[in-house]
Amino acid sequence: MTAEAGLPDTLRDLPGWAPDAVELADLELLLAGVYRPLTGFLGSFDAAMVIAGGRLADGTAWPVPVTLSVPKELTAHERIVLQDPEGVPLAVLEVAEAWQDPTSQGWRLAGPLRALRSPAHGPFHSLRRRPDELDPVDGPVLAVAAREPLHRKQLGQIRQVAEQLGAGVLVLPLLSGEHDESLVRALLGVRKELPDGTRIIPVPLPSRGDDGRDLLLRAHVAAAYGATHLLAEQEVQDAAIPVVVPEPWAYDADVEIWRPVARIEPDHVQAELTAERLGELLDAGEPVPDWFTPPAVAAELARARPPKHSRGITVFFTGLSGSGKSTVARGLADALVERGGRTVTLLDGDVVRRMLSAGLTFSKADRDLNIRRIGFVAAEITRHGGVAICAPIAPYAATRAEVRRMVAAAGDFVLVHVSTPLEECERRDRKGLYAKARAGQIPEFTGISDPYEVPDDADLALDTSAMTPDEAVGRVLDLLVAGGWVRPE
Repeated sequence: MTAEAGLPDTLRDLPGWAPDAVELADLELLLAGVYRPLTGFLGSFDAAMVIAGGRLADGTAWPVPVTLSVPKELTAHERIVLQDPEGVPLAVLEVAEAWQDPTSQGWRLAGPLRALRSPAHGPFHSLRRRPDELDPVDGPVLAVAAREPLHRKQLGQIRQVAEQLGAGVLVLPLLSGEHDESLVRALLGVRKELPDGTRIIPVPLPSRGDDGRDLLLRAHVAAAYGATHLLAEQEVQDAAIPVVVPEPWAYDADVEIWRPVARIEPDHVQAELTAERLGELLDAGEPVPDWFTPPAVAAELARARPPKHSRGITVFFTGLSGSGKSTVARGLADALVERGGRTVTLLDGDVVRRMLSAGLTFSKADRDLNIRRIGFVAAEITRHGGVAICAPIAPYAATRAEVRRMVAAAGDFVLVHVSTPLEECERRDRKGLYAKARAGQIPEFTGISDPYEVPDDADLALDTSAMTPDEAVGRVLDLLVAGGWVRPE
């Protein structure tokens, strides 16, 4: 956890820390001046005031708590070096307060920041700009803070509102770590459909989950980049700049254009393509209709969400030792290879123990680390369109959920609980592991001296004491075929 070499001598011995994705985005915006008046991460009183009333302790309006989580051991230091995921030092935090979050009980550090270098991570970094790097614009500027691609309806609304305001347009793709490249490409692809001079500046701003506060934060960020108005689907009070809600638009099936609903005969209004229907079209590999979105956007949607039969997927088996999960996993891998059409990787057995788990013990911390390693590899396989089949014991729900999140950011995840009863697992135990565990010779043994947390989110449960291995494999294949990930024979 020591800071990287290459720092000034006065900083080289300081501890280093890589914030999580949201905190890293906050760090970049703090260093860029986007979060002014904030100059660093918030302390306990400011954070509590923001959560309770949307204001800092001095009364300044601020929508979300901007805090930094750290391990407890870092709270003893007066300064730490904050790094990006590759270990590149970005800033020095002068610790003004170490405090414990009353909700999560996690530790936080607060204090001002001193920049060391500009962040250089993330896609389309060449397009990112600090507010002070932009040439000033005369007149109003309408900001569009986009988490999704702009379809024909939104493009028409933007042009209408910009014309009404006599404003230039600033599009801020809000990067969240998932399909960021596709979002930016889709927005660049429709630049010609927007008013002349439209600027597109990606901003790292993951969603905070609260729509109202997230909108307030977007307004603050837009104002920092020189916008005078923000286009949004809902009104909000106390925003940094006025929020403009466009009038309703729809597709006029009579003249085959999008325009304000007020100008369309009621029986000519064509139902909009819902998010659910759009997802169905993409999952099936069917074309997205041109009346709904421009071809450049449709191409990016298909790239970001390929058809299920060619999309990456992780099939994650969990169950007690001796439950039969490895047998079913190997059978599934063989069956998929025999069918053809998919690249299959089995993450189980000696390969995992030799290549990923070597040196790990059976402590809870090391078992969790083993599952995270398997999850990381599975997520990368999934990201590149492959099928990853994993079969660890994975006894803890929190660690399984962590793997699900990693994989879901790259593709699809299916959880199979091999629910064979403990008594049957012990009966099958040819290595005598259960007997040794009951005799106290193996500590922290799942199912005996350490718990197995039964999944409540499994997509399929298999009791292999009540079916043959071939039947179990068939049940999993049926699930994958029904879900569209595997083509029927």
